[in-house]
Amino acid sequence: MIKKIFFPVILVLLGWAFFINPTIKEVGAGVAILLFGMIMLEEGFNAFVEGPLQKLLRRMTNKLYKSLGLGFLVTAFLQSSSLISVITISFLSAGLIELYAGIGIIFGANLGTTATAWLVAIFGLKIKVSALAMPMLAFGILFVFQKSKSLKGIGYVLAGLGFFFLGIHFMKQGFDIYQDSINLADFAMPGFWGLIVYTFIGILITLILQSSSAAMALILTALAAGQITYDNSLALAIGANVGTTITAILGSLNANVAGKRLAGAHLIFNMVTGIIALIFIAQLGQLVNYISFSTGIAATNYTIKLSIFHTIFNLIGVLIMIPFIKVLVRFLTRVFVEKEKDDKIEYPKYLNESVLAYPQTALRALLDESKRLFEKATYEIVSHGLNLRVRDIKGDTKLKKVVQKSKEELEVDIDELYYNKVKIIYGKIIKYATLAQSKFSLSPEAMKAFTRIKLANRNIVETIKDIRGLRKNVSQYMVSDNKYIQKEYDRLRRKVSRVLREIYFTRKDETPEAHLERLEKLKEKAEKSDVLLDGTLDKLIREHKISSVMATSLANDSDNVADIVKKLIETAELLYINSDTLIKLPEEEKKKKKEKEKKKKVKS
Repeated sequence: MIKKIFFPVILVLLGWAFFINPTIKEVGAGVAILLFGMIMLEEGFNAFVEGPLQKLLRRMTNKLYKSLGLGFLVTAFLQSSSLISVITISFLSAGLIELYAGIGIIFGANLGTTATAWLVAIFGLKIKVSALAMPMLAFGILFVFQKSKSLKGIGYVLAGLGFFFLGIHFMKQGFDIYQDSINLADFAMPGFWGLIVYTFIGILITLILQSSSAAMALILTALAAGQITYDNSLALAIGANVGTTITAILGSLNANVAGKRLAGAHLIFNMVTGIIALIFIAQLGQLVNYISFSTGIAATNYTIKLSIFHTIFNLIGVLIMIPFIKVLVRFLTRVFVEKEKDDKIEYPKYLNESVLAYPQTALRALLDESKRLFEKATYEIVSHGLNLRVRDIKGDTKLKKVVQKSKEELEVDIDELYYNKVKIIYGKIIKYATLAQSKFSLSPEAMKAFTRIKLANRNIVETIKDIRGLRKNVSQYMVSDNKYIQKEYDRLRRKVSRVLREIYFTRKDETPEAHLERLEKLKEKAEKSDVLLDGTLDKLIREHKISSVMATSLANDSDNVADIVKKLIETAELLYINSDTLIKLPEEEKKKKKEKEKKKKVKS
């Protein structure tokens, strides 16, 4: 709602500004070109985020100093702390990183955003940046038209930097032209109220531009052109720092609780940093003067002094907040809690719009949600549907004994469990997987990964339907007076329970791929032990040990169990065996192995 109102208001205000003072168009064009450059930088970054992202993030965020460094370097490169905030919220929502690491990235990003001020102050305002921008644009566009994704990424980065510098050139030129008609410095406000008013103006500028880096570039060019005073520029810089949290807050609106906690951390950090800077602005100003004097910077070189001030108060904020990160995590965990929902209805835990920012976050969230659904289906529905208790499946007692003693029909309504515990989550998984496939330009391998997620979930739903069809006969024949039919149905229950136990061990094991061979053997054994194939049914009928009705039920249910076993194992392999990369189906792997073996034989 806020976005819908905000956009037309900005359009009206911009049109009004162009109407009353046409000379402002140079500044407006400069800002637009600079922001377009930042968009291209983001596009360039996207070309390099594919691959084993989760492992990389864990290596780069397992220590606080690494998280800080990652946030600093990426923000300095991308020139947008707001973008890093949104990306980090997306990673956190998908479970790729922890809140502690996310806060470290945000702190580092605030330091990284100071690089923009130095880039503008040293290069953008000291040399003819248009001469620097043109070659970057020329080479960048050449790279963009290449087929290689990496070369395209390099092209977008070069073009993005080119547009960034070109935007600074137009802004500077615009302020110089603007000075001929009106001098904004005439509206300078000294003292306390000047500090407050210009801080809020800085917040508003950042809110409009959606980037503190762009806001700082605008402030520096205006300062260099003499359109604002040095004292007011300090307040504007503080406001720009606080204003950048708005983007993070907007980005967290569609995120889960973890994303909202990170946005809260970002807001608290920037508010605390801004308040400290406002309270001690006189002392910080004196420190800037001392550093400038000590390093030979001229007292009137206000753009460099503003860059020093911007860096100092951000650094002080990080140093003050680092000791309180654990306290901050505990506070945010208490403030932002999961909403209590109807206990009877299950909703997705990992899926929200923020995870669709990147293919990796979408895939991770879908994988985690699918695992959650699979575990719920296998233990709450499959095991109970066969009148087997979950604790017995997960225990150490031999399954033959477990099945023999489990003769009590458990109270379970499979239809109700499906509609309350499975249907909504299943629908969301299919929806998000389809959205991810249509949103991103994915490689064939990535497309297959999302398709396998959907196949795994379809297996889950079909298994539930199979159990529903099996349950009536299981409940009837497991306590039948006919010991032969009772034995056969206990055998069917034992087949499924073996698979459920092996899946449990696979899920708990740190090296789940070690269970692949065992799972495959169980699937093969279930297929071969079908009562129609192994002669069991013929023998029972021939010896008049079961009735024709029993025989029909057993024939159908034996085939049903083989199908259940197959689907359970294939789903477990998809979700647990090398789940970070979603390995190809075992059948495909076997084909590849056979092809390799044939090639070796031919060569030999």
